[in-house]
Amino acid sequence: MATMRDVARLAGVSVSTVSLCLTNSGPVGAETRARVEAAARDLNYHTGPVEHGAKRGRSRLIGILLGDVYNPFFGRMLDRVDAAVSAVDHMLIVSMTGIDKEREIRALDQLRRYRPAGVLMAPLRNNAALQRRLRTLDMPAVLVDQNVDDVRLDYVGSDNTLATRMLTEYLARMGHRRICYLGGRLDLSNSVLRRQGFRDGLAATGVPEAETMEITADYSADQAYAQTMRVMTMTRRPTAILAASNMMAIGALQAINDLGFNCPRDVSLCGVDEVPWGGVIQPRITTVAQPVDELADIAAAWLLERIIGRGGPPRQHIAVPKLILGSSCQPPSS
Repeated sequence: MATMRDVARLAGVSVSTVSLCLTNSGPVGAETRARVEAAARDLNYHTGPVEHGAKRGRSRLIGILLGDVYNPFFGRMLDRVDAAVSAVDHMLIVSMTGIDKEREIRALDQLRRYRPAGVLMAPLRNNAALQRRLRTLDMPAVLVDQNVDDVRLDYVGSDNTLATRMLTEYLARMGHRRICYLGGRLDLSNSVLRRQGFRDGLAATGVPEAETMEITADYSADQAYAQTMRVMTMTRRPTAILAASNMMAIGALQAINDLGFNCPRDVSLCGVDEVPWGGVIQPRITTVAQPVDELADIAAAWLLERIIGRGGPPRQHIAVPKLILGSSCQPPSS
């Protein structure tokens, strides 16, 4: 494998000149630069990300810390962010925190050892140790999907309250009163907002909360399956289920089918975020979808702006979700 010294020898310059040229960290004449770049090409030499950033104190690595990359929402976001940073010669380091406090802190601490140019995160909201780290973070950062109070960082997310309010009002205006809400864990900011949207929708349509039920299923398909099994075997079972995520909607639909019920004849179902293979699954689930491409593109652009030194106060971008009607909802049967 070629080294910087090999490039210097072939180009007839010093090692320091090669470093200045390939890292753009100092003035180099056009003729000298051309010789160095030609030598690097001939030797198939590329400056590594860490080496490239050594003179600047930062690498061209960008960290992205996500709770669950298996969720199609985060999978799509990861793909878009990777494309955006790769286009400007940066590379992603991906860490899945499992929505766990200790793993979240450990991932951030490990990432910092690589001296990344910046980081994108979807953090827990009540992780005090992480909040302290974020307040004194020594690199640019943008929060995506999950916000944290009092950290003064850029945040990009959707209007989560509006998402579940739209679905709640949609069900209520069909005549549903016994609505079961399957929510996420409340140490995530979007879970709190989505629960509030459900309650706001009930209030706006005059549905008494006492006729409904709220159940936490942790954004898990397995937990949503178990909880749906439980509520659908009650004497007074719900006529509609609102799942606060796509994976919970899939788990709920599986339980409905396994129990021999028909969706939507026996129970209506809707959820937040588009369902993978939604055109194949029957019935097609009615969802409110977040504009994940928009969120990913803005988050990546803002982080890259911070990396090149554009200052200014923290920014927020709140995207508007979109109602996508499927065939999984109908008025409750008599």
